[in-house]
Amino acid sequence: MKLAFAGLRHGHIFAVHKMALEQGEYTVTGAFEENDEARAAAEANGLDCRYPTYEALLSDDSVEAVALGGCFAHRGKMAVEALKAGKHVLADKPLCTDLATLDEIERLAKETGKKVSGMFTMRYEPKLRAVCRLVESGALGEVNNIYFGGQHPLQYGRRPMWYFEPGMHGGVINDIAIHGIDILSFAFGMRKFQVNAARCWNKYALEEKDFLDSAQFMLTAENGAGILSDVSYAIPDGIEFGLPLYWQFMVWGTSGVLDFSLVKKDILFYGKGAKEPVVLEEVRPDADYMTDFLRLVRGEENVILPMEDVFTATRNTLLVQKAADENK
Repeated sequence: MKLAFAGLRHGHIFAVHKMALEQGEYTVTGAFEENDEARAAAEANGLDCRYPTYEALLSDDSVEAVALGGCFAHRGKMAVEALKAGKHVLADKPLCTDLATLDEIERLAKETGKKVSGMFTMRYEPKLRAVCRLVESGALGEVNNIYFGGQHPLQYGRRPMWYFEPGMHGGVINDIAIHGIDILSFAFGMRKFQVNAARCWNKYALEEKDFLDSAQFMLTAENGAGILSDVSYAIPDGIEFGLPLYWQFMVWGTSGVLDFSLVKKDILFYGKGAKEPVVLEEVRPDADYMTDFLRLVRGEENVILPMEDVFTATRNTLLVQKAADENK
């Protein structure tokens, strides 16, 4: 597949580039980035920013797909333009920052037959595959209570400064919580929610008082299960992604309790009647998200992240963000 890159304002996009080169079935045709500093960083990371405009990139008939990694507020419009130009889309998350744009992306994908996917990296974590296997076995019973924490370090001064520009970020829930909300669907089959409460506020970004860096919300799933979450930029700089609580999940079912995180070594299952937890063995998936994107485009059946799931997770997250925005 011939893949071009557009919008290089977040470091995640360089992971896409690296994986595309390593995967072996992608040819990178070049990139477009209008920001001088970001363009220099991209060139330093081996991306040839040879397209003078986004229109020039989209008019290149050899390009089959576009990987998007620009400012959050710009991605939706760029995805719409790519679909209109007949290109598949692979976006860093979030795909967009408002529901109307998501509606348009979904409409165009259906109309054109082009595929849309995203960097939902947690779907490919061996720990998550083990969790899915446990749930499928029925050992957990019916899930009734979930807490997940997706706290991140703020990294002020190292994180892209456009985050703090009015209208560019789109909200900490839409930025972070989408991973956890997707896991509710992927691992536990929860696809629709009632938003009971959602709040964003400022506490850690002292230099940016208008940046709402803290977020919590409460949901009810279709089966009546309750979900509580915190996705604040609350992890201290220094320890950052090494904190054992990074992406922590606690799940209570009618037959047991599940405790896991992306950082802690063990996945613990406390089954009913057991005096000691069972340590689940990780299960490696048969694809990463770049291989999975090829499967999606080719119409193969063994896709880990179907396009419909991208839209479902994005929509659910945007609805929670909207509730928080309305609660200011």
